[in-house]
Amino acid sequence: MEFALTQEQRQIREMVADFVDEEVVPRAAEIDETDEFPWDLIDQMAELGLMGMPVAEEYGGAGLDYHAYPEALVEVSRGSGGLGTIVAAHISLACNMVAEFGDERQKETYLTPMAEGREIGAFALSEPGAGSDVPAMETTADPVGGAGSGDPDAYVIDGGKLWISNGSVADTVVVFARTDPGAGGKGVSSFVVRPEEDDGFVVEGTEHKLGDKGCPTAELRFDSMEVPGDRRLGEEGAGFVQALKTLNGGRITIAARSVGIAQAALDDALAHAQDREQFDRPISEFQAIQHKLADMDTEIRAARYLMHAAADRKMRGEPYVKEAAQAKLFASEIAREVCNEAIQIHGGYGYTRDFDVERYYRDAKLSEIYEGTSEVLRNTIADQLLE
Repeated sequence: MEFALTQEQRQIREMVADFVDEEVVPRAAEIDETDEFPWDLIDQMAELGLMGMPVAEEYGGAGLDYHAYPEALVEVSRGSGGLGTIVAAHISLACNMVAEFGDERQKETYLTPMAEGREIGAFALSEPGAGSDVPAMETTADPVGGAGSGDPDAYVIDGGKLWISNGSVADTVVVFARTDPGAGGKGVSSFVVRPEEDDGFVVEGTEHKLGDKGCPTAELRFDSMEVPGDRRLGEEGAGFVQALKTLNGGRITIAARSVGIAQAALDDALAHAQDREQFDRPISEFQAIQHKLADMDTEIRAARYLMHAAADRKMRGEPYVKEAAQAKLFASEIAREVCNEAIQIHGGYGYTRDFDVERYYRDAKLSEIYEGTSEVLRNTIADQLLE
C-alpha cells in the first residue's frame, strides 16, 4: 500500500519541520542537560496550533486527520524525544479522553484550553502494582452520597499513580480509579481532576530517567481528594474500556515518536559517514557502513508505513488494535536499533555527549516500555491473530 500525503498534509509537515529546525533542534541538548519543562517551546507550538492537532476546531483544535498529526509528531520527536512525549501525552491521551468521552460542558470547559495550548494535560492510569495489569489498580473513588459535601454526586479519590508524563505540570489530569472494587475491569471509572482546585492532589516527586528529558514523569498521590460528580467522564464503570481505546490510538503516536528519533539518528549518521575519513577516504565509501545506512533507512520506511496503515484504519472506522500494536512494536524496536547503529557509525564519538546520537539512543528506549511494553504488544497481536 502507498500512503501518499496530500498537499495540505505535506505543508503541515513542512511547517512543523521548519519550526523544529529553527527552535527545537538548537535547544534539544540544553533540555536534555537541564531536564526542565520547555514552557517557551510549548507557548510557540500553541501559537502555531500544534497543541490540539487532531482536536475539532470548535474546541480549539486544528482538526488534523491521523495522517497529518502523526507526521507532525514525527518532526517534533526528530527534534526532541522529550518534547515528543509531552505532546503525545497531552494530545493523544488527555485531550483525546475528554474529546471522546466527555459531554459538551466538559469539552468546552476542559478540552478547549488544552487544545489551544493554554493548559497542559496528563493521563494518570499506571500504579506501582498496576502497569500493564490495569484492573489491579488500588486507587479508589467512593461516592460521597451527600455526607459533608455540597455536591451529593461527588466522589472521594484515594490512592496514587506512578510514571505519569506531564503529571507535575498539568492543569488537567484524567485519573482512573475503582468505583466498584469487586467488579474487575468493569469497576474502573475516569475523572477529570484539576490539581490547583482539588484539595488532596499531591505531587510526590518526579523520576530521574535515562532519557526523555524535559518531560516530567511524576508520582502522584490523592489524599481524600473530593471531585465533583460532573467531572466523571462517561458512565460509571466505563473507565477500563475508555483507557484501552485511548491507548490504542496513542500507540500510533508513539510509533511516530519512534520514527522521528530514528530519522534524527539516520540523518546524523549519514552526515558523519560522509565527513569522517579513515584510510584516506570517507567512511561512507566502505561497504560495511553503506549496508548499515541502507538497513536503517529501510527499517524507518517500514515503520512509517505501519504507522500510516494503523492510522488509515482508524480514520476509516475499522478495527485497528492489531495494526496499532504492530506499528508501535516495530517502530519502537527499530528506533533503538537504528540509534545503536548510528552510535556504531560514529565510533568513539558516538559514545560521548559531544554528539547527539547517544541522546537519541536514550530517548528511543522509552518507546519500548510506555503505552504497552513490547511484550504486552506481542500478546495483543497474538490474541488478535488467534481470535
